[in-house]
Amino acid sequence: MSSEKSNPIPLNPPVKSLFYRLSQFVGFLLGARFFVAILLTFALYVSTFFLFNQDENFSSFVFDFKVHGIIFCTVLTILAGGIINQFYDVEKDHVVKPFRSRIQSFLKQKYFLYIYLFLSIISLGIATFISYRVLLFFIFYQFVMWYYSHKLSRILIVNNLTFVALTLYPFFGMMVYYQTFSRKVLLMAIFLFLILLIIDIVKDTLTRKVDDVFGYITIPNFFSKKTTITIIISLIVITMLVSGKIVDKSGLTGFMAYYFAAGLFVFITCIFLLINSTRRNKFITLNILRFWVFIGIISMLLNGIYGKI
Repeated sequence: MSSEKSNPIPLNPPVKSLFYRLSQFVGFLLGARFFVAILLTFALYVSTFFLFNQDENFSSFVFDFKVHGIIFCTVLTILAGGIINQFYDVEKDHVVKPFRSRIQSFLKQKYFLYIYLFLSIISLGIATFISYRVLLFFIFYQFVMWYYSHKLSRILIVNNLTFVALTLYPFFGMMVYYQTFSRKVLLMAIFLFLILLIIDIVKDTLTRKVDDVFGYITIPNFFSKKTTITIIISLIVITMLVSGKIVDKSGLTGFMAYYFAAGLFVFITCIFLLINSTRRNKFITLNILRFWVFIGIISMLLNGIYGKI
């Protein structure tokens, strides 16, 4: 009895072309960290109106085109930064993120560079129309993003600090724009800096061997496993102290007060997971902390809806 090999059904040329174009588009979205940019845009709008903007009413904020222009420039710069980071990390991503790399392979690297230049130029062009200070702000932002991807991401401790600083840089810009300097804002900035720093170090523990192979000197592949966990737990304890200080001294009420109070239990859970330091527990810790940052944005939004912070 003869057996025939079953061949996959070939795609029609139009269907094949559509699939290829769709794969290119999805590859671009992943390469540009599009979904991260959406989250940061949402966080920027929420924090700008409900935290930094203490005087304008909602209608004035809606028609403040300078603010929308700054946020739009920020989004374009973040997308461009994601692309240039992907360009420099392409070999590492083939090992760490094989599925994403496979999708990104549908779009040649030179096109990623063209899009990077296009987004950067558009961002600087819009910034020029807003003011020369905004232009200088984004020139510096784009330069440090490129230099981080090119050089700083491979330097011990500097890589973590620079990554977190770049994430918070747009929020700092909005704070300066509205001249919102207070003890409450300072403590919340320290809290966010610490939690993002912890997230970045925990993420590095999951890619320790790959980072070592490709020459990225990180805390997990420079120090011992025990020392790394001690550093992370120490940072969590400091974050808990800052969180307690915010609840005790800053006069927060409503959802934000509940957020920082409940955060103490979240951080204790993370410490217990890290004490029994398995890869699975690190992954769970990473996602708990990421989710808790998102909950903080939602808490600020709800707090703002039912009354300014």
